[in-house]
Amino acid sequence: MLTHMDTSDIKIGMGTDVHGFATGRDLILGGVKIDHDNGLAGHSDADVLIHAVCDAILGAAGLGDIGDLFPDTDPKYKDIDSRILLATCARNLAQAGFRIMNLDCTVFAQVPKLGPKRQEMAESMAETLEISSKCVNVKATTTEHLGFIGRKEGIAAQAVVLIATCSF
Repeated sequence: MLTHMDTSDIKIGMGTDVHGFATGRDLILGGVKIDHDNGLAGHSDADVLIHAVCDAILGAAGLGDIGDLFPDTDPKYKDIDSRILLATCARNLAQAGFRIMNLDCTVFAQVPKLGPKRQEMAESMAETLEISSKCVNVKATTTEHLGFIGRKEGIAAQAVVLIATCSF
């Protein structure tokens, strides 16, 4: 039972990522393959959702950002499964003495429609993070045909994470 929590025990992080569409690649979001004609351009598998989550986790704990840990100039990260990056961020978070309390994400995509895959994405990320899927929420929205997302040129994602120290 939680009896006392100092506000210094709680931290919030936010992450954002954007990738343009690319032909000849699979579309991977939240560690889930999504049926679509194009994937996303990037050095890794370009999982825009997981990249935003990684930045939220790292930012909340003051551990830098995804580019610090996994630079796109390093060939060992070429086409890497972003779930590996996410698992590394989770380990770094635990080593810093924190645990994830809640993760809320939004994917911005005009295409494809992501509603049917939201729960699968949440479960995939929860499994990778080794937390309950009840702690992970994934939402999807369009931009009502505005901007690069509305023109079907790419996808963006934002994530907000609540972390707390493991000491209570």
